[in-house]
Amino acid sequence: MGGVSRRAFAVAALSAFTMAPRASAAPVPSAAPVPSAAPAPPAAPGPAAGARAGGAVTAGMRGMWLATVAGRDWPTRAGLRAAEQRAELVEHLDAAVRHGLNTVIFQVRPTADALWPSAHEPWSEYLSGSQGRDPGWDPLGTAVTEAHARGLELHAWFNPYRVATHDDPSRLVPSHPAREHPEWVVPYGGKLYYNPGLPEVRAFVQDAMMDAVEKYAVDGVHFDDYFYPYPVAGRSFDDGGTFGTHGSGFTTKAAWRRNNIDLLVRETAARVKKIRPSARFGVSPFGVWRNAATDAEGSDTKAGVQTYDDLHADTRKWVREGWIDYIVPQLYWNIGLQAADYAKLLPWWAEVARGSRTELYVGEALYKAGDPAQGAAWQDPAELSRHLTLAQRYPEVRGHVFFSAKDVAEDRIGAMARVGADHYARPARTSRR
Repeated sequence: MGGVSRRAFAVAALSAFTMAPRASAAPVPSAAPVPSAAPAPPAAPGPAAGARAGGAVTAGMRGMWLATVAGRDWPTRAGLRAAEQRAELVEHLDAAVRHGLNTVIFQVRPTADALWPSAHEPWSEYLSGSQGRDPGWDPLGTAVTEAHARGLELHAWFNPYRVATHDDPSRLVPSHPAREHPEWVVPYGGKLYYNPGLPEVRAFVQDAMMDAVEKYAVDGVHFDDYFYPYPVAGRSFDDGGTFGTHGSGFTTKAAWRRNNIDLLVRETAARVKKIRPSARFGVSPFGVWRNAATDAEGSDTKAGVQTYDDLHADTRKWVREGWIDYIVPQLYWNIGLQAADYAKLLPWWAEVARGSRTELYVGEALYKAGDPAQGAAWQDPAELSRHLTLAQRYPEVRGHVFFSAKDVAEDRIGAMARVGADHYARPARTSRR
């Protein structure tokens, strides 16, 4: 959830939506869809309409993602002095408070690296400009302390399998686990990934993430939408040998891959609860599980990417089985968009969450508001506020998370201010308030 951030699909793959339903698992990229003539959206509510509960405080998630890969949100450039980096980080936390938010989801393992002194992986190059170089301070430790001082929850956001946004292992520090275990790594689409089909990889990435959970009083552990990588036309992810070794009992490679991700999710959930019982475990997947043309239980969409088929992530199952504490589907489309209508996806996800133990929050595309490359709907400061108004019809929706911190701070056309005025007039309750 920038082009090389966890939202690579949001900037690139989202514009690769295809308008025609597909029969196979491989998406066919095409031009971005053009919004259809949408029905008139509901009018924006009054200032306190977002408050579901009486009194001075309301419940629910009001979050923002703080992305660090390639400095998407922070730091503004690699190599800043520790005091400068810290000041920028604290300013993002202050911006969250100013906009009435209660949670920051902080990306601390963007590419098999660390934004804390890790026992398993090198310091991130996005801090110093050089992978493995100590930046002279502890960003995750600081973020936890400073967030809690402001009444904010701090969720640690990890990318499990991405190793690098390039495909040259020699550019990794010599002590990097991917260089010490080259058999763990699969190059694909110009990037490097750990192979999710290897049990030793699954154990290692969990160990690397749990190092942070053990050391810091994080309020949550968060995965984004990257499991198996997004499809690249004309390329195949080279795990045939791994399937031959570890895929017995599965009739298809796709089913085996989904089981690999199921195991990652279930095992991570168990380890989080054992190490830090108060922390919640959540996932923010791409917003389309499957199209209805592929599966009758899918959504009324025409997406060129389906998480079940392409990322081998059965996100619907995780909710129905109660494996995760919360889910934040990235519904990064406007009301009335023909290929992926927010007003159709929202009730679909509400139905998925209904009766489960998994709380549903909605990922919102603040980054599109005021972007001249986007359609007319995103030039209207009220579009996002309408999303929250619509969500009030569905009691399963327990909050919203905005992508991302830089856009919260900048608020180009006042869309975030409009959300605040219409929905966040009262402070939101968290475990810190």
